[in-house]
Amino acid sequence: MKDGRKKPRYQHLRVPVLPQEKVAIEALAKQAHRPVARYLREVGLGYKLHSAVDLEAVGRLAKVNGDLGRLGGLLKLWLAGDGRTARFTPAMVEVLLGRIAAQQEELARVMQEIVTARRGA
Repeated sequence: MKDGRKKPRYQHLRVPVLPQEKVAIEALAKQAHRPVARYLREVGLGYKLHSAVDLEAVGRLAKVNGDLGRLGGLLKLWLAGDGRTARFTPAMVEVLLGRIAAQQEELARVMQEIVTARRGA
């Protein structure tokens, strides 16, 4: 339609599937961030599905990145001799460095999940 609305679809196809096939199709549609009908229509018409960003994974990456920024900021203040970190002991700095390393590992894990999911899609 010329006013920007999508053309209504009136024809339906019935496709019998096994229960495990239904689950697999629904999972693939979810990975593609599409409703099942749209996913099946696009795949059936031979459209190339472009990789969709996993918004949940991006949110987790943003959280880990924020955590790393805050931890790095504390370390920077301590290294600069800022008075707000005067109570930091060497043991506390070791804990801080450990938390930074743990956050880096979490970041790598989430990135690996994204890569693995995209390869499987």
